[in-house]
Amino acid sequence: MPKLKTKSGVKKRFKFTASGKVKHGVVGKRHRLSSHNSKYIRTNRGTSVLSDADVGHVRLWAPYGL
Repeated sequence: MPKLKTKSGVKKRFKFTASGKVKHGVVGKRHRLSSHNSKYIRTNRGTSVLSDADVGHVRLWAPYGL
């Protein structure tokens, strides 16, 4: 049986927690931050947990975990 490849973008963008949830970095924090207000930047600090509807796709793209 051939091995399945992991999508390279998934390795860079997602991490699995110990309980099996998927963490991701928040969007909109790379460039052009001067057009966002301080509240937007403050609330989007750190990482967040991916919704259950999207976890299935990430698991297909990372078949053996990360």
